[in-house]
Amino acid sequence: MPSGILLLDKPLGLSSNAALQRVRTLYDREKAGHVGSLDPLATGMLPICLGEATKVAGDVLDGRKCYRFSVALGERTATGDTEGEVIATAAVPKLSHGAVEAVLSRFHGLQRQVPPMYSAIKQGGQPLYRLARAGVTVERAARDIEIFALILSAVSSASLDLEVLCTKGTYVRVLAEDVAAALGTCGHVTQLRRVYVEPFASEPMHTLEALTEARAAGPGPALLPADSALMHLPAVTLSAVSAERLRHGQRVAADVPPLSTRVRLYEDSGEFLGIGTADGSGGVQPRRLLKAAGSAISG
Repeated sequence: MPSGILLLDKPLGLSSNAALQRVRTLYDREKAGHVGSLDPLATGMLPICLGEATKVAGDVLDGRKCYRFSVALGERTATGDTEGEVIATAAVPKLSHGAVEAVLSRFHGLQRQVPPMYSAIKQGGQPLYRLARAGVTVERAARDIEIFALILSAVSSASLDLEVLCTKGTYVRVLAEDVAAALGTCGHVTQLRRVYVEPFASEPMHTLEALTEARAAGPGPALLPADSALMHLPAVTLSAVSAERLRHGQRVAADVPPLSTRVRLYEDSGEFLGIGTADGSGGVQPRRLLKAAGSAISG
């Protein structure tokens, strides 16, 4: 059964979970999970880990995200996008490209962001969006995020086209509202597309339609190996004997790079074993091992 990472181009109008279920059915895998939810009104890269690759999902989740989005100025909605009703309006000042870029520069770097009520974050065991739909608003703790780039693609009398590179946990709908407020008006997201999730910026995405056709004709497109999400970790190669000991949960001696803590582990045959932790004294402890995987050492 196939294990690996599929980069789905999630279509408009479909929830991330619904997209996951379709992929799970296509690949006949009980064990699968998507990494980093996209709203139904958002499109773009949705990494889906199948089989043993679910054990590296946390590293994919930690990767930076790039989004392209459009902001309609002059109206704020309850949800921060086109799904909610308009709850506030404001005049839109005359905007120049330079003036907008000057405002955008203020958003670069580390900052605190309050999650929106229409989000899947749970409070008291309830997702916030359920409380919001019931007309209940609760206090939300601000979260640390970082904006690495916020680029203006186009500006008109009542809209902006932007691209952002940011950390996980960044709500683009909130960012759009904050940018509009900094420009002296209000706004909401009208289009949102996730361009990529690191480290997959240069990897192609697959649509559900293309996957369905390909799977009907054969095995379909090759999945990315699980270790493709871990190239930021040092690689450690073990002998067959050490690899077997590791599989039984034992610490093994290894040539570990200095100062490394988490490492990706390979048997000398090239088989990817999983993730280990260097103990600082020339040894490695197993942390998340794959039952079966094949991948050449790279990176």
